[in-house]
Amino acid sequence: MASLVLGIETSCDETAAAVLRRESDGRGHILSNLVLSQTQDHAPYGGVVPEIAARAHVSHLDGLIARAMSEAGLRFEDLDGVAATAGPGLLGGVIVGLTTAKAIALAHDKPLLAVNHLEGHALTARLLQPCAFPYLLLLISGGHTQFQIVAGVGRYRRLGTTIDDALGEAFDKVAKLLGLGYPGGPQVERQARAGDPRRFDFPRPLKGRRDCNFSFSGLKTAVRETVHGLGSLSPQDVADVCASFEAAVAETMADRLRMAVALFREAHPEVARPALIVAGGVAANLKLRSVFEEAAAAHGFDLIVPPAALCTDNAAMIAWAGAERLALGLTDDLAVAARARWPLDQNQPPAYGAGKLGAKA
Repeated sequence: MASLVLGIETSCDETAAAVLRRESDGRGHILSNLVLSQTQDHAPYGGVVPEIAARAHVSHLDGLIARAMSEAGLRFEDLDGVAATAGPGLLGGVIVGLTTAKAIALAHDKPLLAVNHLEGHALTARLLQPCAFPYLLLLISGGHTQFQIVAGVGRYRRLGTTIDDALGEAFDKVAKLLGLGYPGGPQVERQARAGDPRRFDFPRPLKGRRDCNFSFSGLKTAVRETVHGLGSLSPQDVADVCASFEAAVAETMADRLRMAVALFREAHPEVARPALIVAGGVAANLKLRSVFEEAAAAHGFDLIVPPAALCTDNAAMIAWAGAERLALGLTDDLAVAARARWPLDQNQPPAYGAGKLGAKA
């Protein structure tokens, strides 16, 4: 049976609302997908300020939902479900979106779908094209860096995660150190194009380890020490630091990918041609994209990277995850609580040495 679902995303610094239709055969159609970025609000601070983010969600969410419904040509009565991010994320922002979804669901007697933000990323590829379970997911964003085997909706096995900082955060911190502005990932990538990736020999964290975990704090420290040692930075210095940092990340990612695809093959030898899904905002980096392409080709995987607009935080992915859950009857009670931390694979303990972000992932 086809379903119409409203999605709401407020886990960090994007206020987003979307409406989509999931056909009975599993095909998806985005009817509207609106994202209001708060980048300018947070840029002076070099990162996201939770209180500013939450206040912006309160100010803009109702109007954005109205616009999304109008663009889709629907009334609330037409919906089959209301989905919202219930975690993980900045708790104040998550509460804003989830409370709004509860109000709409209650007022119009619609099922509520409390979606794990990470599951939104994990299932986005199925919105765009046929993608059979199981598949290998690499999620790389500002808050998460992890490998998951996606065996089905709500069925995940974590292969590796960050034990300290997420990759997107590492890009942002390097950009801030170099005075490049926020968000840092695109700024670092732009500068790296004019730089020499061999000038600075930055470490490749955990390279060669027989697991799929990540660590970026030591790499960030090496970059900071190099920058402080240079003193006054020329434009070429900045470009070379960015290029050398990006090269270290790419080599590290290639090494971790080799382990992840091997572990996936061990777990699912019956899958002749599995998919490698790369999601999250860092997936847009072109240097890393070449690493993903080479790894997929070398190991017999089909690479699927959603368009940039569906890799960064958006509400279409939340609506889609909600629609997938609704098709299985996985609805939620209105008493469901917002969660700052919510791992996809709840059977795995936090990675050894993991800090706040690692434990969340």
